[in-house]
Amino acid sequence: MELHVVINGRKDLAGQLYRQLRDAIESGRLTAGTQLPPSRLLAEQLGISRKTISDTYTQLTYENFLTGVIGKGTYVNARPAKIVRKQSHSELASFEVIERWRSLPTFLRHPTLEGSLRYEFIGGATSKGQFPQDDWRRCTSHALRQIAGSKGFYSLPEGLPALRNAIARHIAFSRGVNCQDEDVVVCNGAQQALDLISRVLTQPGGLVAMEDPGYPPARLLFGSHGATVVGVPVDEQGIQVEHIPDGTRLIYVTPSHQFPLGMPMSQPRREALLARAYELGAIIIEDDYDSEFRYEGRPTDSLQSLDQRGIVAYVGTFSKTLLPELRLGYAILPPAILEAVIRAKQLTDLHTSTLPQWALAKFIAEGCLLKHIRRCHTIYAGRRERILARMAGDLSPWFEAVPTTAGFHMAALCKVPVDIPLVIELAKKVEVGLYALDDFFYQQAPRAGLFLGFGAIETLDIDIALDRLRDILQQLG
Repeated sequence: MELHVVINGRKDLAGQLYRQLRDAIESGRLTAGTQLPPSRLLAEQLGISRKTISDTYTQLTYENFLTGVIGKGTYVNARPAKIVRKQSHSELASFEVIERWRSLPTFLRHPTLEGSLRYEFIGGATSKGQFPQDDWRRCTSHALRQIAGSKGFYSLPEGLPALRNAIARHIAFSRGVNCQDEDVVVCNGAQQALDLISRVLTQPGGLVAMEDPGYPPARLLFGSHGATVVGVPVDEQGIQVEHIPDGTRLIYVTPSHQFPLGMPMSQPRREALLARAYELGAIIIEDDYDSEFRYEGRPTDSLQSLDQRGIVAYVGTFSKTLLPELRLGYAILPPAILEAVIRAKQLTDLHTSTLPQWALAKFIAEGCLLKHIRRCHTIYAGRRERILARMAGDLSPWFEAVPTTAGFHMAALCKVPVDIPLVIELAKKVEVGLYALDDFFYQQAPRAGLFLGFGAIETLDIDIALDRLRDILQQLG
């Protein structure tokens, strides 16, 4: 009797065989004691190499799914009975703490490959097809050589000197940030930078002020440290500084491209914010997450470049310029908190993985990052123009785009009453991923609309997706 295995195509043959055999064993279709065909016979039946069969058998034997009997063959191993752990978290002494974490909402979580829609307007995602794979592969090979030549010690918590230097030079050139190598701390994404700064500045009950609407993961993070988060309203010039309460110790803002509405903070408002923070003795976190992509108007200075008193912590990320999966970000820290944050970083994870650090340092130093940004800038600019044209055209009866000059998302506010949750559900049925704007509001009255990311959706797909949105809106009357 032949073993039922189906091989499709000529790619990942070992992976296909491995997954099918393991699934058959775990599901019980191949019971304990069943003898598998010899590698030579199975190779002939499936039309693949004997080595592929042997390697798969070896891997499954190593994982205790199979066992080999000398002179007899390969057999399915008896699987240990699964231990059912019946204790509930409600029975633990730390129940209240666990429940508080379990109850936290999830925001901006990207779908898995299996759960993704054909036309995705999710924010924070980039066009993977534009990523310079060959350049990155070459830089990764360089990184492996650097690691091979090291002594095997743990690295510096603040990051590799080569990458800190590359970051300092890059942001001085592209954003006018005033910093030296020693001011840079390399992090696992911008989210870790926010976490580290919050750890050293907040305490239970302490006040943190942030824009409302704003970035939910930052708000939830500050709250997880016990801080009392105050949502400060924004207008067309940015955060309304006069509403920042007394006693605030940390202020979180996105001045170059307000998240999620998109407008930049005006120069008078930036000066007022710096003065208010100095008056309070507070630190400002400037989250400059995607301002490399600017489409019109003169570039604005970073808030950090205007800081004369050392009260701005500048946070950046490579998730938006390269790939989110890399999880590489950084913080440019004022002297007052630099050493404290480095200590917190060391206690948290010792240091960020050095392999991507070495690769990124070379990638930046050779000019690959700037070249990649310029290429993506042209692509994102075309997508932005396409969405704006549709918002000013056949979608104008329902939506009005908020003016924005940077980044790769925009907000579209409802001009008439629209059942946004229903529109989102109907859009899913036609493979269009849409996201509600009111999810980003905290203490301020939410405004109905859509949050449209255009980093992941292909340019030629935008009109198809927006046609489907228009059809849904027309059907709903």
